[in-house]
Amino acid sequence: MTKFDKLYAEIVRNPKDVKFEDLEKLITRFGFERRKQRSGTSHFQYFHPDLIEILTIPFARPVKSVYVKEALDAIRKIERSEEE
Repeated sequence: MTKFDKLYAEIVRNPKDVKFEDLEKLITRFGFERRKQRSGTSHFQYFHPDLIEILTIPFARPVKSVYVKEALDAIRKIERSEEE
């Protein structure tokens, strides 16, 4: 099991107390790209070419579980589309 697989499993198992850097590492590994941040905001937007939704994640430590769950749902959608 790779470090990335361990990180993914840990975040799925416990979506609370996730570091912003770890969540960003996870979603960028699945092909999300970060849009340029506007000045004056602490929120980052991530998009994926296969999804309509845009993930908005605030830069906070730790990231709230609701944002982590949204990211995990988006990753699952990508995995399902790749299987088909």
